[in-house]
Amino acid sequence: MSEEKNLLVLGRRNHAEAMRVAAGLTIFGHHVRLVFMTSPVAETQENADQAELLDLADIVPQTTVAGTELERISTAELAMAMLESHGVINL
Repeated sequence: MSEEKNLLVLGRRNHAEAMRVAAGLTIFGHHVRLVFMTSPVAETQENADQAELLDLADIVPQTTVAGTELERISTAELAMAMLESHGVINL
């Protein structure tokens, strides 16, 4: 049986894939935090579908991008999240 890990998924280039990966990691019992970066999440059907998976997985995404509806975190908060994580996945 594997130990529960705190994992951080950074959605930089592919937000939909970041959502898919984050939701998938919860299957293994890990605590997953998802942070979108570089741009707002596009309002596409694919992203809407993946957002439903996040809801089912109890993941509340955050962002470093201003002007979105998501909770915004500072660069200092992001750095602390990276330090506190067992692993960082950059997509």
